[in-house]
Amino acid sequence: MTEHLDLPAPQVRERIARGVSGWPVLAVSALVLVLSGAGFITGLQQEGDAVVLSVVGVSFLFGLTALIALAGLTPVAPGEARVLQLLGRYTGTVRTDGLRWVNPLTARRRVSTRIRNHETDVLKVNDADGNPIEIASVVVWQVEDTARAVFEVDDFIEFVAIQTETAVRHIANSYSYDSHDTARMSLRDNADEITARLSEEIGIRVAAAGVKIIESRLTRLAYSPEIAHAMLRRQQANAIVAARTRIVEGAVGMVEMALVRLAEHDVVDLDEERKAAMVSNLLVVLCGDRDAQPVVNAGTLYS
Repeated sequence: MTEHLDLPAPQVRERIARGVSGWPVLAVSALVLVLSGAGFITGLQQEGDAVVLSVVGVSFLFGLTALIALAGLTPVAPGEARVLQLLGRYTGTVRTDGLRWVNPLTARRRVSTRIRNHETDVLKVNDADGNPIEIASVVVWQVEDTARAVFEVDDFIEFVAIQTETAVRHIANSYSYDSHDTARMSLRDNADEITARLSEEIGIRVAAAGVKIIESRLTRLAYSPEIAHAMLRRQQANAIVAARTRIVEGAVGMVEMALVRLAEHDVVDLDEERKAAMVSNLLVVLCGDRDAQPVVNAGTLYS
């Protein structure tokens, strides 16, 4: 019973950005800065304005180039990615950890790709039968497409939280808290199936944000306090009825088997009246709450 959602097609998808190791760039830039500083000082000591201006100017340009190159250095920690954007346009994602070098003019946004938990608050909703219940869940999720997480929604963390709560409410409204009908799933008796459908629905809802749902579990499931006592009595009554039904079914089967076996082995010849009396006695013994008190008939079968 997964809800059908008509989500818009994604406008952007993640692609790996071009980048190189940042260590060679760091070493070369540092060397150029040192040489530029030395050249700047040497140029100031020269005689002649033309020579001073040329040496100082060249040193300044090399130093500025080194600083711009250093601005492209981007440290990427394990479990995170950097989304690159140049003049408003998405240019790619850096996922390789370590010191990387990218275009210095790009804006770089850090996005965590680690596995995260989100636990909903205790929600008070009505189940399929209209009974108020309290329900909460925990969802394990991870960013799978960093471009969609950044550009398709405003805040993907808040988006996951809201969509998770919406899915939990929809699942709670779609099933009964408890049901003795084996053909009908309930929140309490079919936890594995319910959580599987919950994960599926949350996954559909958050797919637009590039998020993958790893697992979801219900952490709280109970009747609301105002009806908890009454529902407990109803559960007890339903359990008693179900148990009695099972006992009667078994007793009828045993009586039927006893009559068949007596007839097959020709143990005793019973007329319809005595068969009815035997069935009545067996049902009383098999269905009673207390142990039967045996009575020995010292006379004939009919007295």
